Amino acid sequence: MIRRRRQGNTEKGAPKWMVTFSDLMTLILVFFVLLFSMSVVDGQKFQAVAESFQDRALFEFYPSLIPFDNPAEDRDTKDDPFDNEVDPFENFLDSKKEENNQQLDDLLVEVLDFLEANNLYESISASRDDRGVVLVLQEQVLFESARAELISDATAFLDKVGTLIESVPNPIMVEGHTDSRPIETFQFPSNWELSGARASSVIRYLVDNHDLDQSRFVSVGYGDTRPIAPNTTNENLQKNRRVVIVIAEPDAENAEIY
Repeated sequence: MIRRRRQGNTEKGAPKWMVTFSDLMTLILVFFVLLFSMSVVDGQKFQAVAESFQDRALFEFYPSLIPFDNPAEDRDTKDDPFDNEVDPFENFLDSKKEENNQQLDDLLVEVLDFLEANNLYESISASRDDRGVVLVLQEQVLFESARAELISDATAFLDKVGTLIESVPNPIMVEGHTDSRPIETFQFPSNWELSGARASSVIRYLVDNHDLDQSRFVSVGYGDTRPIAPNTTNENLQKNRRVVIVIAEPDAENAEIY
């Protein structure tokens, strides 16, 4: 007698591992949904990136996959709208700077005419730089060597300079400069003290003898740190011993003019 084999109980449906796998995929999907929900999408940046792809020659014959509501309008306004806006404050500063530069250029012409009319070309030179109109007075017309007291002949030059400064409202900076030869006296332990004292002497004379507000002046002593020629010859040493008067731009009261 032939025995029949029992048929095993065959489970229907997906295998058990598929259930675990689907749960895993669901959890991963939920995780990315959470990440996306917590992120912030900048619409303007996204629009800019999309437009940058549209502008590439590589995609010239392939339209963007990202639809725009008004494609023609978007192309016309693809630049940052704020780039075309004019900052009134920047315009004001530019116009003010241009106005000040023009005033200083005109002032330089007046100073040169003044020096020519008063025969001061050999003792005083005038030029124009970023700080303003610059007058350079050599040491020999103002001081004796290693001294900070004005000589008697200096008053004639400084009176004419004072008359010039009275005619303008600009701030004034007076710089003292020396050569590189060291000095060590009781009154001037170094060139720093000598250069500062010389600048102060010039300002003191101008304020005391002319109708000038002392608040317009700034005194600076540079010692031998800013030579205009190498300190190798007597002629160059003489050039470096000088007092510089800077007629700054009119709006430099609240600015650093040096």
